[in-house]
Amino acid sequence: MSELVANCPRCGSVKMTFNLEAEHFIGKKYNWQLWYEAFCICRNCKKSTVFVLSLNRIESKDEIAKNGLIRLFDSVNNYMDIEGFINLKHASPSEPPEFLPEPIAEAFREGATCIAVECFNAAATMFRLCLDLATRPLLPETDENGLNSKIRRDLGLRLPWLFNNKYLPVDLQELSSCVKEDGNDGAHAGTLKKEDAEDLLEFTHAFLERLYSEPERLRLAKERRTLRRKPKS
Repeated sequence: MSELVANCPRCGSVKMTFNLEAEHFIGKKYNWQLWYEAFCICRNCKKSTVFVLSLNRIESKDEIAKNGLIRLFDSVNNYMDIEGFINLKHASPSEPPEFLPEPIAEAFREGATCIAVECFNAAATMFRLCLDLATRPLLPETDENGLNSKIRRDLGLRLPWLFNNKYLPVDLQELSSCVKEDGNDGAHAGTLKKEDAEDLLEFTHAFLERLYSEPERLRLAKERRTLRRKPKS
């Protein structure tokens, strides 16, 4: 039986030896780095943990691919790095809408993860950040129609300016208001419950879908239509 040395998430033992009793290949990165989930039993508390492991040397790729982890005669640590362990944060968080800029997508994922681990006020803060990041680039470079540095900084002032000056469609006004106000409640009052956070996730998803996903899908569809109609040479 293979052995893995790691800190135990269950009993807190540091650099404890685990029995690696089962493995599951989950993918490959960089065309060589093998990733596994490994079911391990702590020798101190006798409780199980599923660790996420990644190959640490390209030279070991063929050996591990052929024999796996469970039949290694020396420590698994000689071949694999510990990337983490499976826990509540992996409980199917909602994916962000398509075609988002990566900083907004990351904030959305973090908000969804906060809901999965029942940090509802933290989730609200991240969804408000999505709204903040999404609306900043909509402002013109030059100050006009009363735009100033305070409006640029303050989401509560920025949103009315964007709607009043038609930089955002008016039918998104209620959605944006819900995200902003609930985000404020989460950040400042700390009063949000699970249902509030789940509603906020849906509001944010709908707002970002309208702002990014739908226009990009339409653009791609028009591009495909143009290519189909292009005369063949």
